[in-house]
Amino acid sequence: MSDRPFSPEERRRDDIVGDYVVAQDVGPSTLSWSGETRATLSLAWPLVFTQLAQFSLNITDVIMMGWLGRDYLAAGSLATALFHPLLLFGIGSLTAVAPMAAQAIGANEPRSVRRTARQGIWVAFLLALFLMAIVFQAETIFIMTGQLPSLSALSQSYLDYAAFSLFPALGFIALRSLTSVHGETKIVLMVTILSFFVNFAGNYVLMFGHFGFPRLELAGAGISTSIVNLFVFIFMIVYVGRRHTYAAYDLFARFWRPDWHRFRDILRIGVPIGFMVMVEVALFSAATMLMGWLGTDELAAHTVAMQCAALAFMVPMGLGQATTIRIGLAFGRGAWEGIRRAGWVSIGLGVGFMGFTCMLFLTIPHVLIELFLDPSDPINAMPITLAVSYLAFAGLFQLVDGLQAVASGALRGLGDTRGPMLIAVVGYWLCGMPTSYILGFVLGWRGSGIWIGLAIGLAVTAFCLAYRFWNRERLGLLKPIVAEA
Repeated sequence: MSDRPFSPEERRRDDIVGDYVVAQDVGPSTLSWSGETRATLSLAWPLVFTQLAQFSLNITDVIMMGWLGRDYLAAGSLATALFHPLLLFGIGSLTAVAPMAAQAIGANEPRSVRRTARQGIWVAFLLALFLMAIVFQAETIFIMTGQLPSLSALSQSYLDYAAFSLFPALGFIALRSLTSVHGETKIVLMVTILSFFVNFAGNYVLMFGHFGFPRLELAGAGISTSIVNLFVFIFMIVYVGRRHTYAAYDLFARFWRPDWHRFRDILRIGVPIGFMVMVEVALFSAATMLMGWLGTDELAAHTVAMQCAALAFMVPMGLGQATTIRIGLAFGRGAWEGIRRAGWVSIGLGVGFMGFTCMLFLTIPHVLIELFLDPSDPINAMPITLAVSYLAFAGLFQLVDGLQAVASGALRGLGDTRGPMLIAVVGYWLCGMPTSYILGFVLGWRGSGIWIGLAIGLAVTAFCLAYRFWNRERLGLLKPIVAEA
């Protein structure tokens, strides 16, 4: 492949850069506020629905675990409390590919795009090996944290097979970042929707033993998780390898040749992102562990409320990904006003949506809870009652949860990752978790106290991240992410 930059004529050709995010935004001009809103929504809506479809895989697993019984639901909750923070650490680390590639496209440096995408897959493989080693020790970790041995063993039966989903899941993120910065977010949505049906079919057959297959219960869910992630990864490899949009990058030619400089750049930028994501999710996972100390009813109720809150969070999370790309493109062009508008438009959209979900959680909690727990079963009476109160607290922190998701996406577009990581550690673990423990156990507020602590941690983090974006120039954040080697 030639390393020359694309000419302006080539950059306008659909067969070179596909949709290229928003055609009118290729040049140095800055869009109006309304234009930026349309551009952000055009890029964001497939990413939002992709996040919803991706999360529906997890929702499907949780619902079908509930069909197996209360103990299986509790064990599945423990398994995801460990697995998802680790997975999201890897996903967060790989999201560095998006702002790096977006800035390279904005600066008209296709060689840098190729280097970033290729080494992203290398990083995915390295991180997967590291994370698998932890997942295989899950039962020991659960018992050390005071969980019931029976639930710990059930959880490990799921994780022993789900561990093999890590590399394809992370490899998919690297390729998804490449297609997303070219505006091809709809293909990501399509394959994610397909994966939902693959996962449902796999769970139905393997968990419950239909069509002559053995009844594998939680182990079947783990196998299905690995199959579906392998499916989406292979799909994206074929798509990127065959589509003419990416032929100019020659991504898979001499793939085995290392590029250690760019490999280190991705880790340098991505690991703080991954750690920030992980400490947030780990806060909720630690809350799940605390709920496990209170009893099975509290743990089951917490699982239901957390699934509802996490589902709502997928919208600002997808919007935050679009914000990273919009700001990265503007940054690569040196359009400082474009950065400002892209950031604040997205923050307004994210907080506005979460205000809507707050209203839903406060007004129709039973409708949501009964998707997970059968109200006609007497054993579910206490979990449903508890879940109503937990969902009320979840509704109250929706606004700050949306704010922190989009503000962190805006900062990633600038390549600012270490500062947000430190903010997250302070907000979640020095403010949120101690408050949860004190209110829940020292003052005896039990589950309600734990959820109030979560809200406080999110609020501190959200306002600090928004303040950092507001003062981006004074803090010296308007510097290129990487220098070409």
